[in-house]
Amino acid sequence: MSYRIIRFHQNIDKPRRTIKEGLSLEEAQEHCNDPETSSRTCTEFGPRNYTHQHGPWFDGYEEE
Repeated sequence: MSYRIIRFHQNIDKPRRTIKEGLSLEEAQEHCNDPETSSRTCTEFGPRNYTHQHGPWFDGYEEE
């Protein structure tokens, strides 16, 4: 079984986006537990800049 990382946006007009594919459950969970994978908790320039451009977001995972 494999999983994909999906980026969800608060703005429902913005489509979800696949970030990574072919991950194990552990890899997907590790990604989503990183504070940099949510606009609420990110502190690095890249994710903060993404938030500035696209509004609130977070990464989640789903089975492929």
